[in-house]
Amino acid sequence: MFQILLLLGSLLLHEQGSQAAPLVKGNCTQKCGEVTIPFPFGIGTGCFLDEWYEIVCQESSNGSVPVLNKANLRVLNISLPDYNGNTNGIINVSLPILYSSNVSCGVNKSFAPVSLKGSQFVFSESRNVFAAVGCGIRFLMDDTKSAIIGCTSSCGADNDVVGNVTCSGSDGCCQTTITSDLQAFSVNFQPNNGTVGNNECKYAFLGDRSQFVPATTDFDELRASGRFAAVLEWGIAESSEPALEIYNYDYISGDSYYCSTVGFNLGYRVAMPFLQCSCRGGFTGNPYIRHGCEDIDECEDPANRCSGRKCVNRRGYYDCVEGRGSNTIKFLLIGIGAGLGALLLLLFLWLSYKFMMKRKEIKLKERYFKQNGGLLLQQQLHSSENNVDNSKLFDSKDLEKATDNFNKNRILGQGGQGTVYKGMLADGGIVAIKKSKAIDKGKVEQFINEIAILSQINHRNVVKLLGCCLETELPLLVYEFIPNGTLFQYLHAPNEEFIVSWDTRLRIATEVAGALSYLHSSASIPIYHRDIKSTNILLDDKYCAKVADFGTSKSVMLDQTHVTTRVQGTFGYLDPEYFQSSQFTDKSDVYSFGVVLVELLTGQKPISFLRDDEERNLASYFLLSMDDNRLFDIVDAEVLKQGKKEGIVAFASLARSCLNLHGKTRPPMKEVAIELERIRKLENPAMKHGHTQEKRKTKTCWESAVSTDIIALPDQQSFVSIESSYTSSI
Repeated sequence: MFQILLLLGSLLLHEQGSQAAPLVKGNCTQKCGEVTIPFPFGIGTGCFLDEWYEIVCQESSNGSVPVLNKANLRVLNISLPDYNGNTNGIINVSLPILYSSNVSCGVNKSFAPVSLKGSQFVFSESRNVFAAVGCGIRFLMDDTKSAIIGCTSSCGADNDVVGNVTCSGSDGCCQTTITSDLQAFSVNFQPNNGTVGNNECKYAFLGDRSQFVPATTDFDELRASGRFAAVLEWGIAESSEPALEIYNYDYISGDSYYCSTVGFNLGYRVAMPFLQCSCRGGFTGNPYIRHGCEDIDECEDPANRCSGRKCVNRRGYYDCVEGRGSNTIKFLLIGIGAGLGALLLLLFLWLSYKFMMKRKEIKLKERYFKQNGGLLLQQQLHSSENNVDNSKLFDSKDLEKATDNFNKNRILGQGGQGTVYKGMLADGGIVAIKKSKAIDKGKVEQFINEIAILSQINHRNVVKLLGCCLETELPLLVYEFIPNGTLFQYLHAPNEEFIVSWDTRLRIATEVAGALSYLHSSASIPIYHRDIKSTNILLDDKYCAKVADFGTSKSVMLDQTHVTTRVQGTFGYLDPEYFQSSQFTDKSDVYSFGVVLVELLTGQKPISFLRDDEERNLASYFLLSMDDNRLFDIVDAEVLKQGKKEGIVAFASLARSCLNLHGKTRPPMKEVAIELERIRKLENPAMKHGHTQEKRKTKTCWESAVSTDIIALPDQQSFVSIESSYTSSI
C-alpha cells in the first residue's frame, strides 16, 4: 500500500511539474509576433497592471509588432527577473535618434526625446551607452535633475568621421555613461570652440552598448535609420495596490518567489526605485501573478545525482530514496553507533576551522595594511614633525559595527568613486564612512601623504577627515557627519523649516570664502580645491557652512603659481581660462566661488535650459545683466525684500570681479573674504557690537564654531597630489 501511494504521489508531482507555468493572466494573449508578453505587461483590457504596462500589437508589412503604448516605443523583447541567473527584468526597445537638424541630416521626421517619468522604468546604466556623432561639437545630455552628462567630439582635417572609429572623441564620435536613475533626457548640441559648421549633420542617441560597436558600425546607415536599440530596467511600485493584492502584504519573501528593491545581477547590486521579483530556485513561471511560480521536476534533469536510487520530486528540490529492500534500519544503526565519534570529530574540525579562519583573517588584514601604505602612515604618525593623533587609525571591526556591517539602510549616498555610510562609533559619535569602489595601487604614497595633510586641516568651515582604516581590501575613510544636506538643496529646493535669508546667504558666503582663503594662503602647503560648487558646500546641525569633496584637489609648492592637469570640474563652475590652458591656479577657485556668489544672489542654478541659449550659463547671464544695468531684474525676491541696495550692489560687484575672464585680475580669496565681511557689517550694523539678528534667534554657527587656529602641516614633501580615488566626494 505504501509503495502504491508513493507511486501515485510521484505521478501527480510529475504531472504538475510538466504543466507550463503561466506567464499571463487568465486568457490574455501571450505573444505579439515573436515577442512573449508576460504580466504585468499585457494586451487588452484587464491584462496589464496599469497604463505604463499596456502593449498594443500593431500590424506592419513585417508582421505583428508590439508597442509600449504609453511611451510609444517598439518592444523588441521583454524578460522577467531571473533569480538563478542573477539578472534584472529588462525591456529591449527601439529608441529614436536625436538630430541637430533635419535638413542637414537628410531626415523627414523629427523625433522628440522619450520620457519615462511617472513609470517604474529606468534606462539601464550598465547596459546602455550615450553616443554622439559630429565634428567640433559638445554634446550635453540633460537628465532634468541638475546633473549634466556629455562628451566632446572633434574630427580630422577633412571634418568628417574617419575610419577605424573608436568613439574616443577625436574621430568624430564620442560616448559616455549615464546615471543609474535616468528616466528622461534631452540633448543639447553646442559648438566646441566655434569650429563646427552649420550645415554638418550631428546626432546623438542612447543605445544598447552590446549592439553599438564603433569599429564595425555603418554610420551612414545609423544616421538614416532614425532609431537604435536600447535597454530599460523595470519593476512594479512597492506600495501599489496591485502589489499588495498579489503578495497579500508579504511580498518580501515566499517559499516560491523572492522580491527586492536591489538588482538581482551580482555584478550590479544597486538600489532600484521599484520592486523586482523572481521565482526561487526549483520554481519557474511569473512571480507577478498570484501563485504564478510553479515547482519544476528536478528528477527530469539529467544532472540529478541520485546514482541509481529513486528520485522523488519535492517542492523546490528533489530527494533520493532507497527502493525495494531499503537499508534504512541498517543505516540508522550504523549512524547511532558512529554518532558519538562523528560528533567529536565535527567538534574538532569546527575548532580547527575557527582557528584557521582567525589566523587567515589576521594575515589578510596585515597584507591589506601593508598594501594600502599602513607602514608608511605609521611612520608619519610617529614622526616628531607631525601632530597627527594615533586615533586616526580605525579598526575594521569597529567600523563594521558602526555601520551594522555596512547595511544598505545606512547608505547616505553613492557616487562614481564609492559609497558613503552613516555610522555610530562606540563613543556615540556620528560619522560618515566612505567605502571606495576602486584603488590606484600606484598612488599609495600620495594617499598616505594626503591623509596626513587633510587630517590636520582644522578649520570650522572645512569637513574634517577624522581618520582611516587600512586593514580592508579597499581603504575606508572616516569623516565628520554633516546632517543638513547641501547649499544647492536649500537654494534650489527650499523648505519652510529653513528659509535662506539674505543675512544667512551673506554668512554662508563669508564662511566659505574664509575656508578657501585658509586653504590657499594659510596652510603650510597651499591647497587648490578645484571643484567649488553649491553641492560641495554642506550645512551642519547649526547650519554652518562646510567645504567638502577634496577628491580632485591639488597641493602645491609655496613658490608654484599653477598646476597643469587634465581638465576636470563641473559645467557652469569651470574657469574658462583653465578650460583653455589646462593650467589651474588659485584664481580658478575664485572663479568657481564667483558662480556660487551669483547663485546666492539670484537663487538660480548654474546651468538652466529654461533660459535662452546665450543665457543658459548663469555666469554669462549675470555678466550680461550687469552690463545692461539689469541687476535688480535677476536678484532673488528674498534678497530684494531683505537686503539694502548698497549691500546688494557691493555683493554683485564682488561676484563680477571674481568672474573676470582674466585670472590675474581676479581678487585673491583673502581679499574676497575681507570684502564679504565688510558687506555683512554694511548690511547689518549690529555685527559691530558682536551680535546679529540671526545669532540672537538661533545661536548657530559663530557661537558653536571651534577654533580656527592653524595647525602646521607637514612640509617634508613639497608636492602632494590629492587626486586619488580615496578622497572623492563624501
